[in-house]
Amino acid sequence: MKITAPPREPRQRKQDVLDRLEGEMDIWVATADAEGLPCMVPLWFVWHEESVWLCTRLTNPTGRNLRDGGRARLAFGHTRDVVLIDGEVETFGLREVPSAAAGAFLAKTGWDPREDSASYAWFRVRPLAVQAWHEQRELKQRHIMRDGAWTA
Repeated sequence: MKITAPPREPRQRKQDVLDRLEGEMDIWVATADAEGLPCMVPLWFVWHEESVWLCTRLTNPTGRNLRDGGRARLAFGHTRDVVLIDGEVETFGLREVPSAAAGAFLAKTGWDPREDSASYAWFRVRPLAVQAWHEQRELKQRHIMRDGAWTA
């Protein structure tokens, strides 16, 4: 990535986001509690059937915030290659998760939370908005999904 490179077209940005959703292992998960206290942690995830699937304990702030708030902002790590995903959250109990989603998570991470502690829950984050940009030159067309529909 060079600062003098021309901006990517929206279709290329979308494909780059989809490639990252398939290839990355960790994603930043930002939530807030009822008083607005923010919490941000990295979690393993899998992109499955147009949603990000996460698993964490309901006994920690992230799990409680995901369940109670119903919204999350997700991000990939590098500040010069930004992907932000805002989405609605649906919570599933450890045994209620669709087997295909849990299987995809296991195949990607090598971990099956269903075989772990009962305090874990699953969270499906359905994207409502996605922004992606490299540096300042791509800020103008950074919105590649709005209201749950890809713009590219």
